[in-house]
Amino acid sequence: MVTNSQTETTHTGMKGAEPVILVQEVHKYYELGETRVHALRGVSIEIARGEFVAIMGASGGGKSTFMNILGCLDKPSAGRYLLEGIEVSSLSIKELATIRNHKLGFVFQGFNLLSRTTALENVELPTLYARISKAEGEKRSREALALVGLADRISHFPSQLSGGQQQRVAIARALVNRPSILLADEPTGNLDSRTSVEIMDIFQKLNDDGLTVVLVTHEPDIAQYAKRGIQFRDGKIRRDERTENQPRASEVIKHLPSLED
Repeated sequence: MVTNSQTETTHTGMKGAEPVILVQEVHKYYELGETRVHALRGVSIEIARGEFVAIMGASGGGKSTFMNILGCLDKPSAGRYLLEGIEVSSLSIKELATIRNHKLGFVFQGFNLLSRTTALENVELPTLYARISKAEGEKRSREALALVGLADRISHFPSQLSGGQQQRVAIARALVNRPSILLADEPTGNLDSRTSVEIMDIFQKLNDDGLTVVLVTHEPDIAQYAKRGIQFRDGKIRRDERTENQPRASEVIKHLPSLED
C-alpha cells in the first residue's frame, strides 16, 4: 500500500467523485460514573461515492464506534456527519430509522438471520418497513439472492445453509432496499479462508457496479481487497492509504483449495 498525506486523503476521498460520507471533527465520549471515556477524538474523513474502504484497528481503537455513527446507530457527541448531504447528527430517532432503511445496508459477523424463516423470507424483511408492495419485495429478494449466487437456495432455512451461504443471504438482505452504502462489520470473522475470499469477491463486484462499501475488519489479508485502508488507534485516524496492487478476489479464488480438499 502507498501512503497519501492525511490531509489530502481525509478531506478529498476520490478526486472529482461525489462525497457520500462527510465526517467533520467528530468526537464521541461516554460518561461512566465520574469518568469520561473518549472513543473518538476529532475524526474528519470524506468517503466518495463508489469507494471501497476498509476500516482497521485494534479493539478499543474507535473503529466500531465510528461505524455505529456511520450507520446512524449512534450520534456524535460533537462534530458533524453528513450522509449524501444530509446532516444526520441532528435527526430524530424516527428519521434516523428511515435513513437506515433506505440509504444503508448492513452486514454483520453473526449473519443475524431468523432461524425459522427461509432465505427468501429473511431477505424480504427490510422491504416490510419500506412501503414496498409484497410482489415488489419478493421480486427484489429473488434478484438479490440471484446476485449473490443463491437463486437455487431461496426455500432453504439457515440451518440448511453453510456459513458462507448464510452470509450471502445476509448480503442479499442488505441489498434488497437498494442502499447507497453497504456497511459490513467483520463480515468474514466467522468464515474459513476460502469462503472469506468468496465474500470479498461479492463485495468487489458490487463495488465495480458503483456501490459504496465500507468494511470493518481486523484482518490485513481481508483489508487488502478494499481500494483504501483507514487505521484507527486511540480514537484517531493514524493512517489513511490507497491500496497499491489491489488483488482481485476472483483471481485469488482460482488458486485456493476447495473445501473438499
